[in-house]
This record gives sequence, C-alpha cells and structure tokens, in this order.
Amino acid sequence: MAKKSSSKPRTLVYSCSGCSDVAQLANETAIRLDHSGVAEMSCIAGVGGGVPGLVKVARSGRPIVAIDGCQMHCVTHCLEKAGVTATEHVKLYEKGYKKRRGQRFGDETIAEVCHDVGDIIARIPMDAETRCA
Repeated sequence: MAKKSSSKPRTLVYSCSGCSDVAQLANETAIRLDHSGVAEMSCIAGVGGGVPGLVKVARSGRPIVAIDGCQMHCVTHCLEKAGVTATEHVKLYEKGYKKRRGQRFGDETIAEVCHDVGDIIARIPMDAETRCA
C-alpha cells in the first residue's frame, strides 16, 4: 500500500461503521488508508444526514471508494441520497467476511483488506470522477 503523491487529487474513501465486526473492518480499513495517505476518509454519516459541507465534499467529483461491510450497503445508500455514485464499491461480504456481533477482526486481516483496497485505489485513473445526479 504505497503512499500517494500530493500532486494527484486524493481519492475519497467512505466506510460502513456499524455495530458488526465486518462494519468495523470496513471502518478500520478506511482509517488506515487515510492515516497512511493512500486516500482521504470522509464522514458517511454526515453525507447521509445531509450536512452541507460533507455533501459538498462527496459531490466534489473526486474519485470515491465506498467500503460496505454487508449486504445492507449503508455507504452506497448514503451516497445515493446525496446524488453520488462511488467510483468503486468494495463489498467485504463478497470477499468472504461474515457479519458477526461482539467479535473483531485481527490486525492481519485488517492489513490484508487495506492492501486489497489500496490496490483498487491505485488502479483508479487519475482523471476518474464520481458521478453526481
């Protein structure tokens, strides 16, 4: 997971942060991608809640990676509510991660998902834009 150059507009990453372990896996992945400079994490709750400044960021046209933990697709629904379609949609449940309450994924799993999502971000063309309604 290579750190991105500041000359390229940073990809935005939005994650699920619900109460299951797979939701927290999505959230921890987004946090680590943000802290390492691979992407910029923004607040999906604010987008879904219609907070003007956060909706403006989502609608800025920057590439967006949405990380949903389960089939409920809360991240995607929040973006759609703001009229935005993610450039890439990562569905952790399709990668075999199961939704469980009261459990956590370990650092090795988090690092693996970070690597996989980082690879997706690295493949997004520099001129990719998010579609807004």
